[in-house]
Order: sequence, then C-alpha cells, then structure tokens
Amino acid sequence: MREDRAAAPSLGRNLTYGMLNSLGRAIVTGQYRDRAFPTEAEIAKMHGVSRSVTREAVKMLTAKGLVSARPRQGTIVQPSASWNLFDTDVLRWLLERQFSIDLLRQFTQLRIAIEPEAAALAARHGDAAAHRSIELRLDGMKQAERGRGDALEADIAFHVAVLQASRNPFYAQFRDVVATALAKSIRFTNRIKGHSASIAEHQAVTDAILSRDADEARRRMRQLIGNVMTLIENAEPDDTGEL
Repeated sequence: MREDRAAAPSLGRNLTYGMLNSLGRAIVTGQYRDRAFPTEAEIAKMHGVSRSVTREAVKMLTAKGLVSARPRQGTIVQPSASWNLFDTDVLRWLLERQFSIDLLRQFTQLRIAIEPEAAALAARHGDAAAHRSIELRLDGMKQAERGRGDALEADIAFHVAVLQASRNPFYAQFRDVVATALAKSIRFTNRIKGHSASIAEHQAVTDAILSRDADEARRRMRQLIGNVMTLIENAEPDDTGEL
C-alpha cells in the first residue's frame, strides 16, 4: 500500500510533463496557428488524462508565455513575441521544429554578448575550484577528441563551467539556455567544419582565465564565438537542413 501511494504522485508528474511537452511542441510548431486551442475538457478527452493533469499542464504553458486564459474567451495561444525564449522547454521546441539558420544566428549573437564577459569575470573572480573545473572540462574535450567521451557533451560542459566560474548568478543561470541551444549549434557548425571544436581556441580561453587576464579571456572567447558566427554567416543553402 505504501509503495502504491508513493508511485501515484510520480505518475501524475510524468503525465503532466508528457502533456506539457505534447501541447507545447504543437503550439511552437504552429499547429494552432489557424485553429482554436482546445478546452481543458477537450484535451483531457483527446489524450485520456484527468482534468487535473490537463489543468496543471495548461498552467505551465501559461507560465512559459505560450497561452493565456481570458474570461469568456477560454485559453488563447499567444504570439511568439510573448513566449519566454529563456525557458529551456520553449527553446528546445523552437529548435526541434524546421531548422532555422536565423534562430541559430540570433542565439550566437546572444552568446557573443554574454560569454566573453563571463570569461572575463571568471578570470577576475573565479576561485581555484572554479578554475580547476574549467581545466577538467577542457581535458574532457581533449579526451573526446581521442574517442574517449562525447565531444558534444564535453564542449557544452566547458562553456557551462566558464559561466559558472563568473561568480555571477545571472550568468550562471544562462547555463541551461547554453546547454539546450549549443547542442544544435555545435552539431551544425561541426558538420560544416568536418570536425569538432577547436581545442586550441578553448585552450587559449582557459589559459587566459587561469592567468587571471580578464581582457585576454574576453578577447579569446569573443574570437572563439566570432568564428562560429562566421561559419553560420557563410553557410551554404545545403548546410541549413534539418539536423
């Protein structure tokens, strides 16, 4: 009996997040562009779930800016300008729909505005443990190049470590956006280059941070991401297919 009671809340959460994922993806991919969003009763019936599960999923969609509930009008799908693009679910759904090089360019522009300064702050304020974490993530990238590890995961982990080493909680919370969007960005740029990330460029960023040279760390990270932007800007039409 005790095990049954413990399992029930977990099952409810899984149903809620499954419903959230289904409805969120449908909204972002435009399935409700020309038709009304269903009522909670209709959603519950279509998917065979309880009204409470549906209600919770719709509340989460509202928090993400995808829908709004209005008196006597029901639940309305919001225009994309209202979506919370820093929500990792929304960003993931955007990246899962037909590939857009414009979205990739916009994301890289954001990285150029954020990550070089994070690298400078990591050089200036990062403690020994944070710097050691960056070194370990760089080593992980080197190991992945030798076939001992996942190159994509190692690359993402490096950039997240730099954000965390900034000692700025706002930069640190950008890590989830970076981890979500970099997975798409890195696969795209690696396909163009024919190989994974430049270890030398990441080594230069690391050396500057460990030397506590904030200006050099900023410059090296800007150069690293700037090279990514160049790849994106020069991408051929055939390079922009679904990944």
